[in-house]
Amino acid sequence: MKKIIPFLLATAVTACGQSETPSNPADSAANILTVEELAANPERLKELRQQCKTDRPKLGDVLCNRVAEATRKRFYGDGETPYTPPKESPKF
Repeated sequence: MKKIIPFLLATAVTACGQSETPSNPADSAANILTVEELAANPERLKELRQQCKTDRPKLGDVLCNRVAEATRKRFYGDGETPYTPPKESPKF
């Protein structure tokens, strides 16, 4: 499922007939920054998250979707670490 989503997005963009050359600098930044690069740089990720909240049309959906995916990836991790519950249940 994770591998299908980028493929479907690429197919949709190609089908819509968008040009390969972005018209604004925000789109070119979206082509350069990958989810992994954003997840590795928390300061830049935080800055872009705020910009996506306030001015999403200027940054574009592609970049903001990558920012959201990088945020999710940082929060959940790589998904390989199993959940290990505490030995004792918490006392209320």
